[in-house]
Amino acid sequence: MSRVLVTGGAGRLGRSVVAGLAEAGYDVVSVDRSLPSAPESAGSTGRRPAVEHRSADLTDPDAVHALMRSTRPDAVINLAAIAVPFSAPEHVILRTNAVIAHNVAGAATEAGARRIVMASSPTVLGYGSPAGWLPPAFPLTEETPPRPWHAYGLSKHVAEQVAQMFAAARGEAVRYASFRPCYVIAPEEWAGAPTQQGHTVRERLDDPALAAPALFNYVDARDVTSFLEALLEGMGAIRNGDTFFVGAADALARRPLAELVPEFVPGSERLAAGLTGTAPAFSIDKARRVLGWEPARSWRTELQEDPVAAASGQPAGAGRHGRDTA
Repeated sequence: MSRVLVTGGAGRLGRSVVAGLAEAGYDVVSVDRSLPSAPESAGSTGRRPAVEHRSADLTDPDAVHALMRSTRPDAVINLAAIAVPFSAPEHVILRTNAVIAHNVAGAATEAGARRIVMASSPTVLGYGSPAGWLPPAFPLTEETPPRPWHAYGLSKHVAEQVAQMFAAARGEAVRYASFRPCYVIAPEEWAGAPTQQGHTVRERLDDPALAAPALFNYVDARDVTSFLEALLEGMGAIRNGDTFFVGAADALARRPLAELVPEFVPGSERLAAGLTGTAPAFSIDKARRVLGWEPARSWRTELQEDPVAAASGQPAGAGRHGRDTA
């Protein structure tokens, strides 16, 4: 059984990752700025897997080195960061996220961890730039050139470069990787809890303008966990320092992206023409091919019935656009 340390373990994604890895049999250490005030609820097995909780200031290199020396993890997954663009001053986001990535990777390496994973973001590609943005092609892949236009996207690009820097310095002795999770949907959000931007999943489906800034990408937090399990098991076979997109197999939209993307990305008609049916804008083919990973969940299977629509006799999903083409 491997000992895995997860930073940002109390966050929206971190909670699912910590719980999922613990239920899968990993010895999990969850690290966040403060300790949980209440015990976790029991998992799907009916018993609560043991998780060790630690608090640490991950921007303090001495604290991070002490944390890694005391826990001695076999693997480290770094999820800790200021997680929302423009939620703090730009210089604070860049400094905080870049310093955490470097501190965690460096301390984990020195403490003997042999698998180190950095959470990045699709925003490194630069979509949504007020100056305009068009990619070379759709779907977007790991080969699409990064063009971050805000501090959050830049900080995540730096996190990827940190992993590659350590891989270049350490050779094959330690394995590093980065992953770009799409817009994370936590399990409770399928039942109507607000998502990261304050809207419900159903509202994002009913009003494409809400999901358009993320190019209609999404992923269930539990599918991110299964990806990380596959990555931890398969890191010996990947190119050291490699990066993967992690998303759902479809788009968070009721209409094909060949229609929707040009409405929100000027000049993309030709590029988006191949995004027919339920195809997403972000390709997960690399994770499928290299790691054998496949997401198990879609909004079509997970979104719970709209109680208002059910009471009124309307079909679920009939929103302000008045149609459901799912």
